[in-house]
Amino acid sequence: MSRNDDNAPISAKEFINELWRYKNGSVSRRHFLGVTGLGAATAVMATAMPGLVGSGRARAAGNIGDRVSIATWPNYYSQDNYDAFTKESGANIQISVFGSNEEMLAKLQAGGTGWDVFVPTNYTISTYVDLDLIQPLDLSRLPNFDEKHYIKRFIEPGTVNGKVYAVPKNWGTTGFVLNRNKITSNPTTWKEFWDLAKGEASSRVMVHDYQLTTIGNALKYFGYSFNSIDPKELGDAEKLLLEVKPHLFAINSDYQPGMRSGDAWMSIAWTGDGLQLNRDMPEIDYVLGQEGGELWSDFYAIPKEAPHLDAAYALINFLIDPKVNAAEVAVHGYPVPDNRTTALLPKEMTDNPIMYPAQELLNALEFGAAVTLTDPLRAEIMARFKAA
Repeated sequence: MSRNDDNAPISAKEFINELWRYKNGSVSRRHFLGVTGLGAATAVMATAMPGLVGSGRARAAGNIGDRVSIATWPNYYSQDNYDAFTKESGANIQISVFGSNEEMLAKLQAGGTGWDVFVPTNYTISTYVDLDLIQPLDLSRLPNFDEKHYIKRFIEPGTVNGKVYAVPKNWGTTGFVLNRNKITSNPTTWKEFWDLAKGEASSRVMVHDYQLTTIGNALKYFGYSFNSIDPKELGDAEKLLLEVKPHLFAINSDYQPGMRSGDAWMSIAWTGDGLQLNRDMPEIDYVLGQEGGELWSDFYAIPKEAPHLDAAYALINFLIDPKVNAAEVAVHGYPVPDNRTTALLPKEMTDNPIMYPAQELLNALEFGAAVTLTDPLRAEIMARFKAA
């Protein structure tokens, strides 16, 4: 659950959750120090957690400067890789974590983000191009990017009107996680997910603070397209969401703390979170609804007004190096479209059905459609759902 007052005292349980969120990239250093009340105790924390607190002295390496800012998703990077980049380049990485593409879009439209790199999802890139919020990439500055090594379907959305605006980071699916020690049935569909939320799992279910996935998977309850913008179909989805709302534990795209603590028993989830949770707590399983849902790919891109352009290219090029990327995947558990990286992964990952589901399950999934990002009715439904 989100906290409304970062300065309020927190319990030991909340502290552990915030510590876990910081270490896994769900929140920024500033948030962690503020919400835990440790802002005045950084010297102590530096001893206990090397890397959490810097020396306060920014080192510049070459001409890329002393900092680079990235906007990304929860639990979606390796802190060791980020630390290695800083050690090699002298540029400290400033991290912003978001739970929806709508939130990223709103921030970029408002201006002044200070982001050098951000991580958009496939269906959003054409909108960023149309709104002049993203710049085409100079591929000569990304020598680690070699298109021939990438799976075509996961690379195509990065190119708009013949220009490459983004290079692939990861791909994955959107399903749901459930704690099998708490849920006695064996749900395999989105209809069962939503019915359980109103029944056996009442008050123990989380959904994303993200209209694409929350509305999309409510649409699947009725057999509609994940991307529907049909008013009648969206009306059915809204009715379901409003019925479920009183039974929810939380609306939050950072659902791992709730699942790990046992406060939540089920949540809409992405591939890597499913793998991370299952790896640490085998009783938590990841399920793809048999009716379908979302297949997606995420990218690295550079905003139009990136203040540290040299650092942006340096960071992206570092992260798509196959060896670095393989170390990244080992932490977050999302598959990659780069065959060079996949070849470096251990067999237990490439054979894992969470990362690489059966083809019949993948065949039922849909890529998000660009129209859903700015559809006013979907935005209104999500606002009403959250306010109810």
